[in-house]
Amino acid sequence: MNRALTIIRTGPLALVQDEGRTGHAADGVGRSGAADRRSAAWANSLVGNPIGAAVIECTLGGLAVRAEADLVAAVTGAPTPVDIDGTATTHATRLQLSKGQTLRLRTPRTGLRSYLAIAGGIDVPAVLGSRSSDTLSGLGPAPLAKADELPIGVDQGAGEPDAVIDRPGKVFKETVLGSQVTELRVIFGPRGDWFDNPGDLTTGEWQVSAHSNRVGLRLDRATDDGEPPALRRKLTHELPSEGLALGAIQVPPSGQPVLFLADHPITGGYPVIAVVVDDDIDIAGQLRPGQRLRFVTVPDS
Repeated sequence: MNRALTIIRTGPLALVQDEGRTGHAADGVGRSGAADRRSAAWANSLVGNPIGAAVIECTLGGLAVRAEADLVAAVTGAPTPVDIDGTATTHATRLQLSKGQTLRLRTPRTGLRSYLAIAGGIDVPAVLGSRSSDTLSGLGPAPLAKADELPIGVDQGAGEPDAVIDRPGKVFKETVLGSQVTELRVIFGPRGDWFDNPGDLTTGEWQVSAHSNRVGLRLDRATDDGEPPALRRKLTHELPSEGLALGAIQVPPSGQPVLFLADHPITGGYPVIAVVVDDDIDIAGQLRPGQRLRFVTVPDS
C-alpha cells in the first residue's frame, strides 16, 4: 500500500516541520521547527502521533492534498475552513480520509499558520535528526511544491488524544480573536543599558511589518499619537556577535525591533533589549502582517 499524500496545491507557503533540530547550536545550526509549537503538537495528539512527529505547516491556507491510501488526519492552528472533496468538515478533530479523497484548507479567518498532521507522521528523510525545513539555512526538505508525494509513516492506531497537551484554542480566542491588539509578555535584558529609555518598548503599540517571516517579526510603530517613533539607542557602536535565543527582540540602528521566531539566526551583533517569554512564542508565530501588538513586562513574583 502506498501510504502517501500528493500535493495538489501549496498556497503561499507549505513546509514540513517537527520539533526542530536540538543540540547543534555550537555547530552553527539553528533549531527551526514549527512556528506555533502548541498547535503542531495538538494536531499530532489528535491523530495519535508522538507530539514531535513531522506535520505540514501551511501559511494562510490554500493547501490541497490527495490521500493515496486510507489515512487519519487533523488540522489545527489558524482556524482555516477545511473540506474533504468539497464537503465541509471540522477544524481540530480527527478526520478520516479515504484513498483518492482530497483535503483542502481555505484561507483562515484569523491567525497565520495551520498544521496538518497525518497518523504515522510525514516520513521524509531527517537531516541532523529533524525533518524541519529551515528557511534561513536551507536545511531540511524544500518548501512543498505541486505534485510532490510525501511518504507517511506507519499508523500506530492510537486511541484518544493525549489529555496533557495544552490545547491552543484558548490562545486564538483570547489573544488573537478576542482583541485588536495582542499582548506579548517580555523580560528585559540583557542589553537594556544600550537604550535611552528601554521602557519605550512597552509604551504604545507596534505593528507587524509585511517583511516578516519565519525568521522574525519586523515591527513598526503602530501609533502616531506622540509615542517615540523608534527605540533610541544611546550606544551607537555594534556588539561582537553573541548568542540569540528564540523570542529575542533585537534592535538594529533604525530603532525598529525584530522579534526572532523559529528560523532565527543563532548569533547577532545588534543589542537585544528584551526576550518574549516562551509561553507567548506560539502566539507571536500566528501574528499576521498589519496586526498590532503590545509588549508587557512580566509581573514580579
